[in-house]
Amino acid sequence: MAENGKNCDQRRVAMNKEHHNGNFTDPSSVNEKKRREREERQNIVLWRQPLITLQYFSLEILVILKEWTSKLWHRQSIVVSFLLLLAVLIATYYVEGVHQQYVQRIEKQFLLYAYWIGLGILSSVGLGTGLHTFLLYLGPHIASVTLAAYECNSVNFPEPPYPDQIICPDEEGTEGTISLWSIISKVRIEACMWGIGTAIGELPPYFMARAARLSGAEPDDEEYQEFEEMLEHAESAQIPNPLFDLAGITCGHFLVPFWTFFGATLIGKAIIKMHIQKIFVIITFSKHIVEQMVAFIGAVPGIGPSLQKPFQEYLEAQRQKLHHKSEMGTPQGENWLSWMFEKLVVVMVCYFILSIINSMAQSYAKRIQQRLNSEEKTK
Repeated sequence: MAENGKNCDQRRVAMNKEHHNGNFTDPSSVNEKKRREREERQNIVLWRQPLITLQYFSLEILVILKEWTSKLWHRQSIVVSFLLLLAVLIATYYVEGVHQQYVQRIEKQFLLYAYWIGLGILSSVGLGTGLHTFLLYLGPHIASVTLAAYECNSVNFPEPPYPDQIICPDEEGTEGTISLWSIISKVRIEACMWGIGTAIGELPPYFMARAARLSGAEPDDEEYQEFEEMLEHAESAQIPNPLFDLAGITCGHFLVPFWTFFGATLIGKAIIKMHIQKIFVIITFSKHIVEQMVAFIGAVPGIGPSLQKPFQEYLEAQRQKLHHKSEMGTPQGENWLSWMFEKLVVVMVCYFILSIINSMAQSYAKRIQQRLNSEEKTK
């Protein structure tokens, strides 16, 4: 007993010495320090500290450019091959010849694919607000094609102006020939490209989580603790939160092979999910459903007829456009809706840019804090 008491006293004296030498760290004080540092970073936003935020944002860009320049310098063969390929493509694009008709066709398809893939990637990002671009672009496009198909009795819209503008072909089909599968085939490319973009949008969190796991994150690491908290919230949630998707982070953290993760994500988003969304939108905006919706609105007691009239005017204006009859002009309601839609997109894009600036500024602030902490440990 006396020997055990002596050992305890010796350990207590050693701990006191380490505390006086600055080597002893209290877990509660460490957690409090991390909490203060996190709060300091969260206060670095444009509407609170604009000058510091812009300064840190610029410095973070320089750091990222330096890192990428170093990586590219160590892969000179790949860079040279890419530049040679780019030079060949530029020469092919600008040199006149019989090949230009094929170049223009490829350019048109490439821009179409890139447009919808880009919107799919932005949908995974959520434009910083969690709002999917399906509700803003792909959904309305499928609805427009559906309404036009039932009005024109055909899906062979003239190209151009399709897909920028939909007008009925000169030779319209017979009524009743439009089916669900014909409309699905018409919008298949746009929907699949958008689905591929949403799958690609899941890759950045996957790679970040995978790199963090392979780097050997310790349990007391701040980002590791935040990730564990996110997993706990996801497990305890009865209804998944649509504003963020933890699939990429989870698979990267548990080192799921890349092709297993990306293949499953691609099949789920670009094939299964997209066909479900397409069928839902097409059925919702089919001719009979739209007529029933207008009739239902008109049957609402009191305000029904006043609400039904703008819908009928809007549908009639769309029919006139499809048949090249634009002399009636654009109704005031449509102008108002277009103006609201444009302003909504502009506000979302601006908020997305602001969130990127704030995030990069906070990343640089974290670099500074980590450097100061490492300097304190070496003293």
